[in-house]
Amino acid sequence: MKLLKRVLSLTLVFALLALSCVSLASCKDDGKYTIGICQLVTHDALDAATKGFKDAVIEALGEENVTFIEQNAANDLNLCNTIATDFVAKNVDLIMANATSALQAAASATADIPVLGTSVTEYGVALGIKDFDGLVGGNISGTSDLAPLDEQAQMLLDLCPNAEKVGLLYCSAEPNSKYQVEEVKKFLIEKGIKEENIKEYAFTDSNDVSAVTTVAAENSDVIYVPTDNTVAENTEIINSICLPKKVPIIAGEAGICGGCGIATLSISYYDLGYLTGQMAVKILKGEEKVSKMPIQYVTDLEKKYNKTNCDELGIVIPEGYTPIG
Repeated sequence: MKLLKRVLSLTLVFALLALSCVSLASCKDDGKYTIGICQLVTHDALDAATKGFKDAVIEALGEENVTFIEQNAANDLNLCNTIATDFVAKNVDLIMANATSALQAAASATADIPVLGTSVTEYGVALGIKDFDGLVGGNISGTSDLAPLDEQAQMLLDLCPNAEKVGLLYCSAEPNSKYQVEEVKKFLIEKGIKEENIKEYAFTDSNDVSAVTTVAAENSDVIYVPTDNTVAENTEIINSICLPKKVPIIAGEAGICGGCGIATLSISYYDLGYLTGQMAVKILKGEEKVSKMPIQYVTDLEKKYNKTNCDELGIVIPEGYTPIG
């Protein structure tokens, strides 16, 4: 009987160790890892973040030791869920979720496999965490692309000092976009723009970008767009509407600015992805637990401008700005 108890105890210990290795992805003897990457949609910012992530992981672990299962959800929220569920079924060692909807899908799919988000603005908003203190806990951490929204709003005021009517253009399906426009709106009001002159123009998806942008351009002296994936996917449409109407756009990031804006205060999304990759390496090697890793930020910011659009609109950019492209 004692022998049987010892056998059962050892069996339980080995089972718990096996589960621990699955959840922490740090007990692999062969040093080889499989990482699932779910990218919400194709555009410059997210593409750069994915590349930075892969470069950091390969640099640290060696290309021969890492298998990436890379999937793009084509801005389809249901497909994000399918991709995340498939990663769990494949028992990947870590999931990198590129953009808010990808993070939400991964968070719903697993509570065990480590999940790192990137290109996510505010994790408390994305995951519904009240009084968020910077640490998600559980199996989730990552990096944030949040740039100082008050400084972006001040850029709008500095470059378009005569503007009275401000439009805030974004996708209502992206909670972090809503968060950004609300914060920018608060700052603009504090700086003297009348609240009734600040209007939100929200589209639900790519199908109504053109119609909503047309209304925004007809009723705004200047437009602000946040780090919004649907905007980033449709900059050509937005530019074709706003530029002929002589309505400048201040953008939340450089990719959007290069497509339809005049200026931005932006981080490097490659650097953001690279930072996320460094976090992934620490988790995979067992050096840190994902549950103890606070959300991290890229601190280097750069003022950039779209020379073509500025020339077309007759906007003179002051010193300190770098041209895009």
